[in-house]
Amino acid sequence: MHGNIPAAGWWLPGEKPPETGNDALKRALFEVNQPIVLVPKAGRPAVAAGGRVILSGVAPDDAAAVPILAYVPPLHPGRLGDPDFRRENGLDYAYVAGAMANGITSVEMVEAVGRAGMLSFFGAAGLSIEAVEQAVDRLQERMRGVPFGVNLIHSPSEPDHEAATVDLFLRKGVKLISASAYLGLTLPLLHYRVKGIRRNEKGAVVCSNRLVAKVSRVEVAEKFLSPPPEKMLAKLVAQGKITPEEAHLARLVPVADSLTAEADSGGHTDNRPALALLPTLMAVRDRLMEAHGYGRPIHVGLGGGIATPESAAAAFAMGAAYVLTGSVNQACLEAGTSDRVREMLAEARQADVAMAPAADMFEMGVKVQVLKRGTMFAQRAAKLYDLYTRYDRYDAAPPDQRAILEKDFFRSGFDEAWEATRAFFEHRDPRQNLRAERDARHKMALVFRSYLGRSSGWATAGDPTRVIDYQIWCGPAMGAFNEWTRGTFLERPANRRTVTVALNLLMGASVITRVSWLRNQGVPVPHALSRYAPLPLSDLTAILG
Repeated sequence: MHGNIPAAGWWLPGEKPPETGNDALKRALFEVNQPIVLVPKAGRPAVAAGGRVILSGVAPDDAAAVPILAYVPPLHPGRLGDPDFRRENGLDYAYVAGAMANGITSVEMVEAVGRAGMLSFFGAAGLSIEAVEQAVDRLQERMRGVPFGVNLIHSPSEPDHEAATVDLFLRKGVKLISASAYLGLTLPLLHYRVKGIRRNEKGAVVCSNRLVAKVSRVEVAEKFLSPPPEKMLAKLVAQGKITPEEAHLARLVPVADSLTAEADSGGHTDNRPALALLPTLMAVRDRLMEAHGYGRPIHVGLGGGIATPESAAAAFAMGAAYVLTGSVNQACLEAGTSDRVREMLAEARQADVAMAPAADMFEMGVKVQVLKRGTMFAQRAAKLYDLYTRYDRYDAAPPDQRAILEKDFFRSGFDEAWEATRAFFEHRDPRQNLRAERDARHKMALVFRSYLGRSSGWATAGDPTRVIDYQIWCGPAMGAFNEWTRGTFLERPANRRTVTVALNLLMGASVITRVSWLRNQGVPVPHALSRYAPLPLSDLTAILG
């Protein structure tokens, strides 16, 4: 045995003798529906098959009994994560494909992920109300009985658009949303959460509308983990948005059902380290659940950096209720983007990312994480923000700087760029144009925001004349994914499908977790066996049943 460590149990042999060697151990690791039983054979660990296992420190009264060196239970990927999260959302796997704006998390991706027993949120941010409504209609028609959600992004520069999006969700009966990029709570967000709240036949408070919040700051997490503020509830009642009874019941529930700890992700991110962020937010969750005495658990998952089996296994080992992926899905065939973007993402390394000013929160100085390899968007966006902070109007900028913008950025004169911007906001939010007529700096900001906003559209459309301006939201996880898949069938963008990627991440996490369990029992597993290489979907289906 291993020093003074007692036997893990006893094995009564069957017809097949134990097998030694790496091949036998690898087969056992991949048979995730079966336990692994290791026994000594000629001084080496051997995989026992068949027979009978007795998990007891007391030796049985049978001379044939062999001491067990290590015992690892089955770990189907569907067992990873919080079973209550899976049950509450009707899932087979604790896996979420996160929302990527402008429909990059497309209807096709949401449907594929949902039908595989996982959860996905349509990327509604940045789209018109009409486009979001069309997507919701398609999903509700296709996904009858299959769980899915839609994204709601904080829009401090366009509050009317945020409110209109919530009105659409309520009118269409969208029952699950992902709230992202929120710096604080808003009335439209609370309107969605509280509308329809009631007591069920057992007297328990039930929210008709469920909410998953993506956060990276403790102060924001505390708001989502607390009941809605009294003043905001009173304002919603005064506006006729909710009833006094709904406001009363809202005091008994948190704003969010689940919380995604958003670590170093693509798009909106605070670049927080996952190893520090997840346990911090779980501790905040525990503190506020105790303080408010909620009757139901609040689940905390992890997103940002989930791109390899190792990162998924680490997340679950730390207690994540679920894992959420983003950047890696954008490189998949179902993503609502161009083949050129998929190719650029497939070439990315871990350091090929940068922070750049965000279109939706430009004036606030908020940044998003983007791909820098093959594009100059990050530098150009930074230049626009620098000019915005230096000058109170476009004409005040140096002539040579304006010439560069009009030649390389706008590819038109400023007046022409403004007319296109004005036409956009006349439909989207006319109040922005009214303000721009009075405020020359705001007019400049809108034109700059127009460039930033269109840059992601050029990328998703694959505009060959604008490659240098592509805005591609991307985190360092993309580089890790590419390194993991190097030399495998998933190296080629044409083979990357969202469900194949998801199941490989989960299967790999199960295998790696079982390797860890063996090592924790003193078994020296070769490093080669702790590296999981992606498998085709057909092979995974055969293994997982």
